[in-house]
Amino acid sequence: MDLQLKDKIIIVSGGAKGIGEGIVKVLAAEGAIPVIIGRNEQDNLKVVNEVLANKGKSHQVIAELTSPAECESAVKAVIEQFGRIDGLVNNAGVNDGVGLEKGNYEQFIASLHKNLVHYYLLAHFALPELKKSKGAIVNIGSKTAETGQGNTSAYAASNGGRNALTREWAVELLPYGIRVNAVIVAECWTPLYASWIKTLPEPEEKLKSIISKIPLENRMTTAEEIANMVAFLLSERSSHTTGQLIHVDGGYTHLDRAIS
Repeated sequence: MDLQLKDKIIIVSGGAKGIGEGIVKVLAAEGAIPVIIGRNEQDNLKVVNEVLANKGKSHQVIAELTSPAECESAVKAVIEQFGRIDGLVNNAGVNDGVGLEKGNYEQFIASLHKNLVHYYLLAHFALPELKKSKGAIVNIGSKTAETGQGNTSAYAASNGGRNALTREWAVELLPYGIRVNAVIVAECWTPLYASWIKTLPEPEEKLKSIISKIPLENRMTTAEEIANMVAFLLSERSSHTTGQLIHVDGGYTHLDRAIS
């Protein structure tokens, strides 16, 4: 299926690693021009160069997304470079373990800035161009907003906010034909996930236990599988889909665990 994304300028926050990297590579393979916004130029350029080596197109902008000013300047840099924005993927974030009992106000607010506030800021600053292009927005979210996880209040709250903003923006942006959806992730194998699992007691046994509870094929979701849904939602092939929270998780969040 041709997703008709050729030469579309798509911002991908946190596009240098993990799920974001997967999204960038799938978009480039579809002929789009993904623009990574991330804090580490070396990481950004590594992915850009890999895309270029595969005869795709990509670009990068350095920004610390917890800074409102840098969010604004990053979006301006994309507009100056390409003259338009055709889509936005809000992806950057980290499950940073700021809990209720062990966290504090400063950590909680800092986590909201790492995981939620820049979703609003990038959408806000990109909106004038998205209105011109009737571009789409895709927010990456986590099942923690629905299931809880324990000891991650700030991340769960951020993802609840991502879900709410997805539906709020879908309503607010109806007059402009801008579609807004979210892809909700559960157990997806990334370098960050691999690092997290190593912090747990008996990590290999814990990983086996998690995988055994993923209903479809008893395996982790891949970054490419998340990315494929993102590409579809950005494309006109999903032209009447908006305000949806789409779980790409092998049934992990909603199917009865007794079947596993």
